[in-house]
Amino acid sequence: MLFIGNFWRLFSETRGGDNTTSAMKGTNKLAILIVTGMLAVTTVFFNLYILLMSLQSKTKKKWAPCETIIVALCVGNGAHQLVCLVWMTMDQIDQHCLITHAYYTAVLLLLFSLKFTIMWTTAFLTFYYSTKLVTTPNECYTHLQTAIVRHAATVVFLIPLTGLVTCMPMMAVFHEYHSNETDALNEDCGMITPPDTTSGKAYDALYLVAADVLPGLLMIKCCVSISVHLAIHLRHMKSSTNGAHAPKLGTQMRVIRMNLSLVLVFLCFLVVDLYVNYQIAVEHDNAVGMTFFITSFYTTLSAMVLIYGKKTFWKKLSASCLSELPCLPRREEKQAPAEHK
Repeated sequence: MLFIGNFWRLFSETRGGDNTTSAMKGTNKLAILIVTGMLAVTTVFFNLYILLMSLQSKTKKKWAPCETIIVALCVGNGAHQLVCLVWMTMDQIDQHCLITHAYYTAVLLLLFSLKFTIMWTTAFLTFYYSTKLVTTPNECYTHLQTAIVRHAATVVFLIPLTGLVTCMPMMAVFHEYHSNETDALNEDCGMITPPDTTSGKAYDALYLVAADVLPGLLMIKCCVSISVHLAIHLRHMKSSTNGAHAPKLGTQMRVIRMNLSLVLVFLCFLVVDLYVNYQIAVEHDNAVGMTFFITSFYTTLSAMVLIYGKKTFWKKLSASCLSELPCLPRREEKQAPAEHK
């Protein structure tokens, strides 16, 4: 959070009309592009690793609903990073905004819809694990959970469609961002911002609630349910063993840690993202690059958490990475004694 705050302070201090400030802002935009590019490399690597490992496991057995959700989340993360890099690179190359405005607007709409998809797919994954870990006495709610989980593939397909439909009104409600002539070369081409009207502010608030707040509330609810279940389960296990040894949950505990870590990473992202969107909507800052940078940071961390949650993925990745480090001691394989004549 401190790093993001300092980065935002450096970015926001470069507003102004003189040539020095314009040069600083252009330099900061290039710095954001470079850092986002490095994060994109790690994100694509981790998500591609998860995707390939999942495809490899599908040849041996049928996918569980959680694997379908994780694959969809990896595809969304990778697509968001690639489209984000295309937009930021074209924005640096086309400094005079020669490309038509409709191109940049279409790419921005795609990015916002992919962000919607990532948030809700992560929330759906947390919801799935909460249904597997927590049992509720309410039969109606249990049947509803079971029906949703049974049609996981359909839900995963509907989430991006819903995100695209939710973002389409931006083309009619938002307007093109116009800057002063002195700073025109350092502004983002095709940038759209909510106008100072009731409809513009209402839609902007509605989008933030739909894309950030609602999946965040669902994840918090699942996190609380899993935490309560874990506390009750540990208490029962400790009482059954009379405190002779610490209770062990094995793979279940790994999944619980993964879900709690996903919720924690999402909440940190939510706070920063809401603040940046407030600066864009209320203060009229042209900070869409900062939004993409924060989302890239989130997708990198969430991919690492997903790899940790899958024990086989984590073991293979850690083993392959540690084997490439010559400074670490390696285990010598036991060899059969050679036969002497």
